[in-house]
Amino acid sequence: MKKKWLVVGVVGGMALAVAALLGSTRVQAAPEKELFQIKTPTLKNCGLAPWLVTDRLGYFKEEGIKMVYTGETQPNLVIPSILRGNNDVSSGHPNTIAVAKAGGAPLVGVVRGGIEPAPSADPKFRHMWFFVNPAKHPGIKTFADLKKIPGKIKIATITTNICTDFHINLLADKNGIPRSKFEWVTMPDVQGIQALKQGLIDVGTAHPPFYKGNLSAGALKIADSTDTGLGESAGLGFYFFTEDFVKKNPKAVAGFVKAIKRGQRWANANPEKTAKWVEEVIGVPVTGNHFYAEDATIIEAQITPWLKDLEDNKVIPRGKITEKNLITHQFESFGNDDKVYQDNLKKRKKNVKKTVLNG
Repeated sequence: MKKKWLVVGVVGGMALAVAALLGSTRVQAAPEKELFQIKTPTLKNCGLAPWLVTDRLGYFKEEGIKMVYTGETQPNLVIPSILRGNNDVSSGHPNTIAVAKAGGAPLVGVVRGGIEPAPSADPKFRHMWFFVNPAKHPGIKTFADLKKIPGKIKIATITTNICTDFHINLLADKNGIPRSKFEWVTMPDVQGIQALKQGLIDVGTAHPPFYKGNLSAGALKIADSTDTGLGESAGLGFYFFTEDFVKKNPKAVAGFVKAIKRGQRWANANPEKTAKWVEEVIGVPVTGNHFYAEDATIIEAQITPWLKDLEDNKVIPRGKITEKNLITHQFESFGNDDKVYQDNLKKRKKNVKKTVLNG
């Protein structure tokens, strides 16, 4: 796979762009030196925040990377675009990557993106909320009440094998609702707001940027992703490349991991500013975004529930995809070497020690 480097020099006050050094893996942090181009789909949804923050704050550039946004891509076409080389990186949940990999796609997760926040955190940062239209279903107050609906239950989803069907199915199992009752209707989150209001679907599903829109439209929240009881795993996502890209460009991937982790830490620490920036780009009211992993350590046990669900329901052959072959630990040290993060980690450990001693 050939990659282009963008070399920018200043000659006589004019910029001269020269494409050179094909296939090199060199990464430079200086803004006027070589920037390695990494292509990714343009996002105007819940996944935008970490990319937007990391780019606006210059973290990618400091790691010698220029992100190239190739335009909006339908969710089910993102992985094919990466396999064709039209894009290099995207993010997705373990089940999305696992199904593709079981089908022969040589993908690998390099670092965690979103995770489910602690139950004590503001619910607006939870990975998903689920709604009903109280005008259509006045007797439905909780997820368990969905069993009262006769016949099929129409549920909105962006595509298959993502967080939506994973969470809904787990909640159905917990509440004694047969999965066979569900009829999945494909649509973006923003379209789901209107569909639920018009009674075209029974259950609306949404990610953080669209919680406010559903509530403003009169929808009633009946559950969220924390109710699955999976802890951080409920919101687990990974940034993934092809195995070939990682093998040929390890320094670029390391730089990407360092940059995106800094952006995620900033987004967690500055939720209001992050929401404002996302709102400006996607054009809908945003009161919260996802919560993100602040370290680059991949916890394989968090992947297990996602794989088990796929195997139990015969979506992928048992044992074909494992926690170990879905991801790589190769870049963890790069994502955890940020001085500010390490200093904050030491402070937190010190405060915990003081609390224990004083307790």
